[in-house]
Amino acid sequence: MKQTQFKLTLFLIAAAFMVNSAGAQTTQKQQFLSPPLIKSIYTADPSAHVFNGKIYIYPSHDIEAGISENDSGDHFAMRDYHILSMNSITDPVTDHGVALDIKNIPWAGRQLWAPDCAYKNGVYYLYFPVKDKNDVFRIGVATSKDPAGPFKAEPQPIKGSYSIDPAVFTDTDRQSYMYFGGIWGGQLQRWATGKYESNGSKTDLQQDNMPALSCKVVKLNQNMKEFDGPVHDVVILDNSGKPLLGKDHDRRFFEGSWMHKYNGKYYFTYSTGDTHYLAYAIGDKPFGPFRYKGIFLKPVQGWTTHHSIVEFKEKWYLFYHDTELSGKTHLRNVKVTPLEHRPDGSIAMIDPFRSK
Repeated sequence: MKQTQFKLTLFLIAAAFMVNSAGAQTTQKQQFLSPPLIKSIYTADPSAHVFNGKIYIYPSHDIEAGISENDSGDHFAMRDYHILSMNSITDPVTDHGVALDIKNIPWAGRQLWAPDCAYKNGVYYLYFPVKDKNDVFRIGVATSKDPAGPFKAEPQPIKGSYSIDPAVFTDTDRQSYMYFGGIWGGQLQRWATGKYESNGSKTDLQQDNMPALSCKVVKLNQNMKEFDGPVHDVVILDNSGKPLLGKDHDRRFFEGSWMHKYNGKYYFTYSTGDTHYLAYAIGDKPFGPFRYKGIFLKPVQGWTTHHSIVEFKEKWYLFYHDTELSGKTHLRNVKVTPLEHRPDGSIAMIDPFRSK
């Protein structure tokens, strides 16, 4: 009995000074790879773009809403967006203040989650997910003549939109595509039949041996406010050409997609969610299919991982977030670090912590 108690005590002591595989906050002091870009507010889910020779970042604005943490993400109760900008990677960040408030979105209910922005013909388009008054996530769009806002929301969500995490990619032919979707709190699993099922699965855990739930991709109309054609699945294949399965949590899509183009190839990058990696797959077309290649960011401190990848002055950068400032899952801070494409097209691994 004493030996068992001794082993248990050793285990508890060791656990108290380790960061687990989920990257959760612990008592061990970590040396972070990069500092927070801004400390005056909590920010997450950074979508970075280069407009007018400057870097603009469109993040979520985390707040303390006093809601208990749960798998539906109710504790992520964001209510507005602040847009950030930088003249260079090393310059201080400018906070341009509130660019869009949930109270100014006519159809919105609650939870203003990760946005993105695109530009066309003198107009900036801010895409955002928010739950409607029936508590169903839809994607809206707001416009401005200034990349820093303020933005004015359209009176209705984009027809046919659902779930979360819109990411808009404009190809060299100027055609724009929206990638969107997130499971668990993002509700993507509730649209598996093509219609919203309010009593549907709360997670993706029911069909482990079936192809994993897919991110969605759709062409945007030239007005940038409507879908142009049907919504497609973003199919991710393994090395044998078969779709990743639901049980493959180290590789399957969860949320936080992004698209960038490098050397003529399309890089679909995304979060694996509950295993806390950023992963990538490469294809020959914006619609895919995409061949899984690996992970490129190890777990950060905190539960969520959400990112963007941007080229600025002929160098590539990864924008991401962790919880260095607060140590709390829902109060995050955005960061940036260089990203390397190797000669063979692979992406070099990034560790969010420095080696000792």
